[in-house]
Amino acid sequence: MKIVTLSLNPAIDVSSETERVLPTHKIRTANEDYEPGGGGVNVARVITELGGDASLICPAGGFSGQMLDQLLGKIPISRRIIPIEGNTRISFTVFERKTGAEFRFTPNGPKLSEAEIATCLAVIREASYDYFVASGSVPMGAPSDILAQVADIVSAKGAKFVLDSSGAGLSMTLERSKVFLVKPSMSELEALAGRRLDNETALAAARDLVTSGRAEIVAVTMGAAGALVVTRDQTLFMEPPKVEVRSAVGAGDAFLGAMTLSLARGEPIAEALMLATAAGAATTLTPLSKVCALADVKRLHEEVKRARAGAAATAPA
Repeated sequence: MKIVTLSLNPAIDVSSETERVLPTHKIRTANEDYEPGGGGVNVARVITELGGDASLICPAGGFSGQMLDQLLGKIPISRRIIPIEGNTRISFTVFERKTGAEFRFTPNGPKLSEAEIATCLAVIREASYDYFVASGSVPMGAPSDILAQVADIVSAKGAKFVLDSSGAGLSMTLERSKVFLVKPSMSELEALAGRRLDNETALAAARDLVTSGRAEIVAVTMGAAGALVVTRDQTLFMEPPKVEVRSAVGAGDAFLGAMTLSLARGEPIAEALMLATAAGAATTLTPLSKVCALADVKRLHEEVKRARAGAAATAPA
């Protein structure tokens, strides 16, 4: 099964650390690192790390766009870079040693022209895939229904559309297009529902997305609390393994990448959830913008499977 990911607003993720972040002071940082980032980029990186085959489509421009292409080439990831006039955004994350806090600075990114958007859609039409993952923010200049347009192209080709976005990119696509898998965070599900949610009401909101036909699978990531997956036939919840968290950056992307890969391999939804949970937890072990390591995912996957088997064995009949 061929997987293609889309990152309409990719980034170079620059990360570093310092002892303390203070206003007006010149903050000296250390251990600078540069990683290719953005939702679809990270999803493709995780799928590649886990032994899958993923291709990436993304617009990029300026000196930062060239750098993004170079960073992707070091992994390497099969990619189609669509040239744009604007500069690809550069995100910056600083880890404060004294408090353990992360400070994340994320620009809006470049404004795409109508012609650049049209080229992106044409490339998506021309590409071949069985699963198509649209992940990340919608860039300035793009119509609010851009991801719905992408979903319609994917559905017309008979492929499965996977969605991970926010705002109009999430709500409009679910309202008018066919979605195979959607992965909202708890806050994104609350935005869709228009109210604060607890575990019980989150389950009801996820079920509504499925029963109304807006998505076949809803996977709600809840950070350290775990993840909830709802289909027409199943409701699954899984807590993550206990790990020493170094950074939560990219954990949701890792979850989605692993789940998509598992489903593309024909594995059942429960197995996909276990692998996704392990990948998300493994990413929190890595510093700042780095994605999960295969060895960590394998180890945590076995831990998750043992925990699930133990829970099943002790559950009342």
